[in-house]
Amino acid sequence: MPEKIAFAAAHAEVAQTARAALITRYGNATPEEADVIVALGGDGFMLQTLHAAQHLSAPVYGMNRGTIGFLMNTYSETDLPARLAAAEEAELNPLSMVATGADGTVTQALAINEVSLLRAGPQAAKLKITVDGRLRLAELVCDGALVSTPAGSTAYNYSAHGPILPIGSEVLALTAMSAFRPRRWRGALLPMTAVVEIDVLEPEKRPVMAEADANSVMDVLRVKIQSDPTVVHRILFDPGHGLEERLINEQFT
Repeated sequence: MPEKIAFAAAHAEVAQTARAALITRYGNATPEEADVIVALGGDGFMLQTLHAAQHLSAPVYGMNRGTIGFLMNTYSETDLPARLAAAEEAELNPLSMVATGADGTVTQALAINEVSLLRAGPQAAKLKITVDGRLRLAELVCDGALVSTPAGSTAYNYSAHGPILPIGSEVLALTAMSAFRPRRWRGALLPMTAVVEIDVLEPEKRPVMAEADANSVMDVLRVKIQSDPTVVHRILFDPGHGLEERLINEQFT
């Protein structure tokens, strides 16, 4: 049973109020000395907490004080140590994004859910897609495209009509948003080891931005995306409500 708990909360009043109540009941350790970090908020705050804690040994357990809360457990102030002791752990490898901007700036970032490229002007984007050094699509005219992990496949990827991926599938989803040419192209399933390079065609006329979770880069020319097995995020769920079960259940709701 974890002895030291660190509580982190989103800025919303409901999350801050919950944090104060939990600290009163259980105390509060620093993230560096904690056995577990409890994140209070929504999915966005959970992603933020996982990124902030990636250099720490403590796993992250979320309780929903936000909106959707797909990555969060039900909020309760009682029996928290027992819930933490019984929790199931999932390990997630993020995507690595290396984005080259029009000014030559190279930006690196990690994404637990997805890396997306989105048109940043009135005209559709034109993208060239290369996988493992082999040209796969010479020209994709679309509103954007994304590469998603299994953990993120129910988020933006699913809204863009991409597939839900089982958590242990070792597969990435490459999904287009509003593809115009090739007409209705829905994307591809790629092995977890794939290296995806997306070049922006006609970037001055058709500007594109890239996002890795909440990290945005404007006016990109090229984005390289691949899974990073050297980084492991540890996330905890209540028994019977783990990430694999949630991904399966999402397909029947």
